[in-house]
Amino acid sequence: MISFELGVEDLADTRFAVSPIHETVLSLRVLREAGLHALHLPWRRAVLGRLDGVDTDLLLSLVGPDRAVPDFLTGRPTSFAPTLTEELALARAVPADVVRRDILAVYARGRLPDVLRVLTAADDEPVVALRDAVCEHLHRYWDAAIRPTWPQIRLVLEADMTYRARQLAVGGARLLFADMHPNLRWHDGVLHIDKMIGQHHILASGRGLLLVPSVFAHKPAPPVSRVEPPVLAYPCRGVATLWAPAPTPDPTALTALLGPPRARLLGLLAEPLPTVEIARRLTVTPSAVSQHLRVLHATGLVTRTRDGRHVLYRRSPLGDQLAGTAVSRP
Repeated sequence: MISFELGVEDLADTRFAVSPIHETVLSLRVLREAGLHALHLPWRRAVLGRLDGVDTDLLLSLVGPDRAVPDFLTGRPTSFAPTLTEELALARAVPADVVRRDILAVYARGRLPDVLRVLTAADDEPVVALRDAVCEHLHRYWDAAIRPTWPQIRLVLEADMTYRARQLAVGGARLLFADMHPNLRWHDGVLHIDKMIGQHHILASGRGLLLVPSVFAHKPAPPVSRVEPPVLAYPCRGVATLWAPAPTPDPTALTALLGPPRARLLGLLAEPLPTVEIARRLTVTPSAVSQHLRVLHATGLVTRTRDGRHVLYRRSPLGDQLAGTAVSRP
């Protein structure tokens, strides 16, 4: 069991962060073990075919026998939402002795893979080279596996933080941690994290607690080392919705939302058209078309541009989404 002892100042400094590197590193567990989190199987199947140029043997070796990952790659974010580039820059600056300590710690109860044998060398140069290679391939892996769906992932993370912030506001720390995970227990100012490979007690001592929601964490993930400041990656809510297929657009829904005239008008505007041509195709007057176009333009569903004496109207990207189409644009 690992425990964090939090004083009044630490509770006052409890906050959240979104961490791209946490998601990238923790996703390696799911990539290595298909059965670890069945909800991520659609993501895993899609990603496996996109990893050319990524040294997956090296990256997967970072996940220890007990599924722990090195602390130097999942450090405490320095801002609310750092970029992956910013977090990798910090990882690249970690000294060789800390890199060696953190990777060996995750293999405390297992044999070190051959790809990591350089860690046993007395010289720091091979360890620095290993650290840099890990960071380089993590960036490539992010580009292939995480970045394409990062906007959706971030929405789920931020929705969880909104929920947790409300729990804290309504019921304090006790309610904040109450339904975070069965392995978490709050009692008398101490956050207990059960079923950990480590067995130590950490005094926050004014450093606060940083909470990092994660879609890829299957259980709470504090640092392995007792010298790291209190930070806790935890499984966030809403993961089941992340990889669900988008619903098939209901052709009647757009009509119900906009009304039949504007729905028909929006359907025509996959290509640029002037008002008179739209009126001709719909067999209505140009003035009636103009009234509807003003509303659609004001709501951002259509764009307009002048071509000589004519003003051409066309669906905007937002209009394309609302119409349930994927129109290719030049």
